Amino acid sequence: MRDAAIDVRISFEREVLQLPIAAILPLRPMTKRITDSRRYARIVSSIGEIGVIEPLIVTRADKDGRHMLLDGHLRLHALETRNAETASCIVSDDDEAFTYNKRVNRLATVQEHYMIARAIDRGVPAAMIAAALGLDEKVVIRRRNLLDGIAADAVEILKDRSVNPHIFDTLRRMKDYRQVETAELMASMNNFTLSYAKAILAATRQDDLVKPDRPKVIAGVTPEQMARMERELEKLSKDYRGIEATFGDDVLQLVLASRYLGRLIGNANIAAYLESRHPEILGEFRTIVAATSLDPS
Repeated sequence: MRDAAIDVRISFEREVLQLPIAAILPLRPMTKRITDSRRYARIVSSIGEIGVIEPLIVTRADKDGRHMLLDGHLRLHALETRNAETASCIVSDDDEAFTYNKRVNRLATVQEHYMIARAIDRGVPAAMIAAALGLDEKVVIRRRNLLDGIAADAVEILKDRSVNPHIFDTLRRMKDYRQVETAELMASMNNFTLSYAKAILAATRQDDLVKPDRPKVIAGVTPEQMARMERELEKLSKDYRGIEATFGDDVLQLVLASRYLGRLIGNANIAAYLESRHPEILGEFRTIVAATSLDPS
């Protein structure tokens, strides 16, 4: 049995065009803070070494032949500073108000590691990669070895996240199961900062470290504070696991109760009785019915 055909709408033209830079209109100005940023410096360096890899995204031309820029403001500015006359562009045919940027998934940290590793394995010199990315060659080598000593399950959790690369140095100090727990905590809190990873390390028991006989040394945190953090985090983890284990059943019970209360106060006689005798209870029932829903809309 053949699957039914699915009509997939492509929201941009397939052909990459070379458009005059003078005909591309950016939607936001480039501030000094942006042009002084490390990200901008990497883009300038990359364009200087290997050109523009990712085309700009522009709208269809208006009656004057001009295109609004949807994605690629830093690349456009970098090309302008190099006095380039044209830029590689893809034309979007989607007229929705929100910008192309909101649909783009930027390269995650683990994905960048895989990209660098593949390039080096295929014979691309680390110095060339460093120049293209605007990084120091030593940083490229560290990115190549980013996942050495990292548990596979922790990598799986973090593979699509943009995280501080130094987080992996912190994870490497923990045993595999603790790395996975740390990655799960960071994902559940949606906090992938180095400071949070270090806080979890500070609250990790010595037995959960790769070198349990070596005392933890974390700047600004005393041994007494670390011991207290260990106890508090262990209690928090137990509470979290307990809530996680019963969350589905609790939500189901809450929704069923809410639906029942909705039908109950939907009865005019019952609502009138509660309104006259127990208005505070009716108010609570209405609050529960209004607030409890699995429908995000």
